[in-house]
Formats: sequence, C-alpha cells, structure tokens
Amino acid sequence: MTVLGISGDTPAAQKKFKEKYDLPYTLLADADKKVSNAFGVIKEKNMYGRKYKGIARTTFVIGPEGKIAKVFENVKPDGHAEEVLAAVKS
Repeated sequence: MTVLGISGDTPAAQKKFKEKYDLPYTLLADADKKVSNAFGVIKEKNMYGRKYKGIARTTFVIGPEGKIAKVFENVKPDGHAEEVLAAVKS
C-alpha cells in the first residue's frame, strides 16, 4: 500500500511540515491547484463570516486498478487513519 499526501503548499513548506511531524509518507505539492481542481476538492469555505475558495480536506482510496474505491469528505484528523485502514482492509 502506498500513502501520498497532497496539498496546496509549496515543496519547501511541505518538507518543513513532514520533518516537524516525522511523517513516514510522501507529500506532493499542488501549489497551482491543478490536481485539486481535477479531483473537485476546491470548495467554498467560510471563516469568520468571510467566504473564500479553498481545498476541502478529502481522502481518496484508489484501488489496485487505479480507480477511486472510496472518498472521505470533510476529514477530521483524529481517528481518520484508523477509518481509512478499515476501509482498505474491507
């Protein structure tokens, strides 16, 4: 199984984040938001009454045949790894 993380951050910011949290997986940069747009995760968000477009935290489980097997939307970090692992095992 391969785990990849992707965000709109720059490669330098991701490197710092990966080192800070000692992450054991690869992080990919999507600073131009091409991948985020292709996967449909750019959503309208609201912070302190101000609306803006941003990346909605989403997990995609992609099966061995390269097709999306499951999508987790509005992901919260606590307990999410266990939730994904259970989905992968089933």
